[in-house]
Amino acid sequence: MSGRARQVEDLEELAVRLASRSVAAPARPAPPPGARPARAPAASPRPPAAPARAVRAEAQTRRLLTFDRVFFAAAALLLWAGFATPTERYISPTRGVGYALGIIGGSLMLLLLVYSLRKRWSWLGFLGSTPAWFRFHMVLGILGPLCILYHSNFGTGATNSNVALFAMLTVAGSGFIGRYFYAHVHYGLYGRKLELGDLRAGTDNLRGLSGSMSFLPELVGRIEASEQRLLNTGPHFALLGFLKPPVVALATVRERWRLHRYLRRALKAGARSSPVLAAERRRLTRAARSYIDRRLAATKRVAEFAGYERLFSLWHALHIPLIFMLIIAAVIHVIAVNVY
Repeated sequence: MSGRARQVEDLEELAVRLASRSVAAPARPAPPPGARPARAPAASPRPPAAPARAVRAEAQTRRLLTFDRVFFAAAALLLWAGFATPTERYISPTRGVGYALGIIGGSLMLLLLVYSLRKRWSWLGFLGSTPAWFRFHMVLGILGPLCILYHSNFGTGATNSNVALFAMLTVAGSGFIGRYFYAHVHYGLYGRKLELGDLRAGTDNLRGLSGSMSFLPELVGRIEASEQRLLNTGPHFALLGFLKPPVVALATVRERWRLHRYLRRALKAGARSSPVLAAERRRLTRAARSYIDRRLAATKRVAEFAGYERLFSLWHALHIPLIFMLIIAAVIHVIAVNVY
């Protein structure tokens, strides 16, 4: 069972329980003397029980060990080992393993270009799918610089090698930034590009749950007002569109704090006058907070979408020239090492 389906079930169950207990709460007036006692109403059938906890627990389990996480952890460990160990005692850039690492690292960085070629030329389909090459592109973007760092003993040297090293580090750092932007305009890391209509459909589906929040009718109106403020947040000038994501993120934090504060106060005030609300206050708080967070997160992604599209396009325009600068610097370094 997905998180959204579980949330729908919890909200509907709480709404039904509050409604049934509110109807049963008022005490019946005593019958007048001599009146015939009224028959007890027939017991209404109980609502069906919720799914078993075991099914929920099984649905909640997620894969903790994925290829991306294991690979990133291994790369971070190798990076730390290279910094902490005096590699110059064991590796020489001019011969043996150190020289081989330089050739391997440079070859891996050249292979990065195959992804760009595969993406633009459909006749290269025999090499594999574009998503597979994108994953391989990111793997090479970590392995290549790692080999070069071991080749250089994690230090600087001659001018031509320093230029090539810093160009490589700039390209690698740019790749990490681009990965972050890419994930905000695509379905996951390897999915197709998002469309604004898809994001708006997700927020409309969450708005369909507002009927389950009948125990706090004013909350729905406050959430909708907060969503409208988020959608109108940020610079509206096209050239400043890249500033919208951080501005919207800060506004989302503010709106979430406001709604959570209202929820606490409203449930606290309601619990004083309603024993039914007091008995379910903890579960209501948890379910309502989850609902608030989901709706604000969906609206935040809609509001940020244009800004991330702008950022990704600016990053792409900068990343490609950096790669060609890296290739030129690497070629000059190889010539300088082998000729002079």
